[in-house]
Amino acid sequence: MSKPSTFQIKVPGSTANLGPGFDSIGMAVNRYLLLEADKSENWSFHYLDQPKFRPALESNLIYVTAKKIADEYGKTLPAYSVNVRNEIPLSRGLGSSGSAIIAGIELADFLLDLKLPVEEKLWIACQTEGHPDNVSASLYGGLVISSQSQTKVTSMCLPAPDYDFVTVIPNFELKTSDARKALPLSLSFKQAVEASSVGNVLVAALLSGDGKKAGQMMASDKFHQPYRANLIPCMDKIIRLAHANGAYGTFLSGAGPTVMSLTERSRSSKLCSLLRDAFPDYECTVLRPVNDGVRTTVPAEK
Repeated sequence: MSKPSTFQIKVPGSTANLGPGFDSIGMAVNRYLLLEADKSENWSFHYLDQPKFRPALESNLIYVTAKKIADEYGKTLPAYSVNVRNEIPLSRGLGSSGSAIIAGIELADFLLDLKLPVEEKLWIACQTEGHPDNVSASLYGGLVISSQSQTKVTSMCLPAPDYDFVTVIPNFELKTSDARKALPLSLSFKQAVEASSVGNVLVAALLSGDGKKAGQMMASDKFHQPYRANLIPCMDKIIRLAHANGAYGTFLSGAGPTVMSLTERSRSSKLCSLLRDAFPDYECTVLRPVNDGVRTTVPAEK
């Protein structure tokens, strides 16, 4: 099968955990990683929005992921020059690595005509990322609840909740590996039961449209936020401002440092403006959940 001279891959960013859903809940949001690929003599990647970001080909997560799949199937990736437009900030808790992994899997699947089942794509992604939350949301879109074992991952894909997420993106990076060092090595059985029950109620509240109860559960996480809060010096102030201005609940996006507040759409613009005034050095924006996951398109011939 001949490959087109040009094609595009679009991957949504994501937020993970939503408070208590540690390593198991992910939600796609309207920040995107967009690849525009053109046939070429050699592989190359050009990050148009991040001109200083120039990873070598052998350390480019998109390419490395695609090549690993090609090698496993005994095939060779045809070369393309790829322009990358990335709205997802790096190491901020909005799924930058997860979206890159999904882009690489989609790249290999499309170019090698593998026709991988979506469940297989997710398993490949989880083996690379280590956990399913961000990658599942970028792959499927919407709200995704997953359980991963040593041999498989099981996911339930749900519609995106009908709320806004007022988002504060600090001007510093926080690597997931560093944030994990703040976590305890274990929880008691009683603590684990309580922590998992909070996540269960969160999902039920989102599905039933109970924003108030969902927000309470987001703020009641026992798995990671109490241990990571000190890594985010602005978090307490964000929580106070958001709560005073109608937000249902505030939580760390993934490992942070991005902080999100669950808000009715009628109140999100005002809260975003207040947070922007309070944190002029940070990016304050309103993100919305999206139901579409990764998509590959081939432009129509002119």
